Amino acid sequence: MAETNTTDMTAEDTGVDIETVEQIDGVEVGDARVAIPGMSLEGEKLADDVILAEAGEGTAVTGDDAAVVDGSADQGTDPSFGTDSAPLAQADRAEEDHGTEQHGAKKHSHGGGYGIPDSSRAGRLTSYRVDDFPALTGREEDWRFTPLPRLRGLEKAELTGSAPTVTVEGTDAVRVETVGRDDARIGIGGIPEDRVSANAWGAFTEATVLTVPVETEVEGYLHVRIEGSSLEPAAGHLVIDAERHSRAVVVLDHGGSATLAQNIEIRLGDGADLTVVSLQGWADDAVHVSSQQARVGRDAHLKHVAVTLGGDLVRLTPSARYAGPGGDVEMYGLYFADAGQHLEQRLFVDHAQPNCKSRVTYKGALQGKDAHTVWVGDVLIRPEAEGTDTYEMNRNLVLTDGARADSVPNLEIETGLIEGAGHASATGRFDDEQLFYLMARGIDEATARRLVVRGFLNEIVQQIGVETIEERLMAALEDELNAGNL
Repeated sequence: MAETNTTDMTAEDTGVDIETVEQIDGVEVGDARVAIPGMSLEGEKLADDVILAEAGEGTAVTGDDAAVVDGSADQGTDPSFGTDSAPLAQADRAEEDHGTEQHGAKKHSHGGGYGIPDSSRAGRLTSYRVDDFPALTGREEDWRFTPLPRLRGLEKAELTGSAPTVTVEGTDAVRVETVGRDDARIGIGGIPEDRVSANAWGAFTEATVLTVPVETEVEGYLHVRIEGSSLEPAAGHLVIDAERHSRAVVVLDHGGSATLAQNIEIRLGDGADLTVVSLQGWADDAVHVSSQQARVGRDAHLKHVAVTLGGDLVRLTPSARYAGPGGDVEMYGLYFADAGQHLEQRLFVDHAQPNCKSRVTYKGALQGKDAHTVWVGDVLIRPEAEGTDTYEMNRNLVLTDGARADSVPNLEIETGLIEGAGHASATGRFDDEQLFYLMARGIDEATARRLVVRGFLNEIVQQIGVETIEERLMAALEDELNAGNL
């Protein structure tokens, strides 16, 4: 704690009608204090190695322009990311205990309770019923970057098309079941937070449930192939339940052609360690909108990795919620947009318990006319989440003219008693110094550019931890570079 001292100041000097103003490290506290970014109301400094920045509107970057996110365009050196496993905590499901029964399983809820509706992330509407969400106009904060006509009606149509087939390969140690919508495990991950998710919730007829039993450590990984064969609007539902003190890696491998609204629910029991890798390698005509909600138990660890390369429009909304102290989560993402593609990532980390930690790292590359990527990172630290340590980062590399990247980090802090909180966002073109360094050593410019891109994105690929999947993705990235004649 900083040393406290007092300095005599007159009312004329301060504009405050007191004779003595208390200070901590030269900063006024008490009634006379003016809010200072990076410092709590009590005057306690945040961790020295963490930068706290005000979250503002993301500024899009196109062509040669440099990106700026108000108050957060590259906040200097960021903390180390994700070398150690971290526990995530199980979330409180009290919000489900209100309202009426829905579909014989869970109850309706509008959620919220903190903040201002549609302003604070805590105040957003949640419901199982699509009619509870207003029709989309494109002016909503959650949808202002999304080209609604390209959703093919996922937000309003009856999702009666054939859902992609789900095939699970791996170990017999994991139970794989196909269940009806009245199964008690449906709803363990969370409540729909947008109109498309709610529409999918009301439309699916069966779900795939993967259960990792108590204290089971799965060797290798579980490969879940999700293969589409129809462009008719459809709904899909998947539940991953890692019971207490279990350990597993699950790879969700999306491919083929589809128009899919999807809900993925993830629950980690106390002490569980789960890695979920979501690969979007769709055909060029696919549209995929996926809500991926995780609830994790005390001292559990979740690593979530999202990689999006294919599809015409792909919109992912991963979220993680804590329900017990000592939680920690890692979220990684990689996306590569070609001409005409719209790839959108909107994530949410909800710190609702004390002494939890989160690290978020997303990286993207864009090339070609009208390639568009969106990254929105919401982190909420609730009043009860004392001792929180969180940091989120987004980096985008624009490879050609005509591409656009939107990046918006949002950080809400409702308690000053935290270890640290911060975010960083940067978007730009090739680093001339890096290219010069490589070319000065005899490497031609085209090869140097490829090396820079591969090195930029490889940080995310290596987080997967499955060699065959990592090799496949690096080959896919090489194909992307070839397609762009880089």
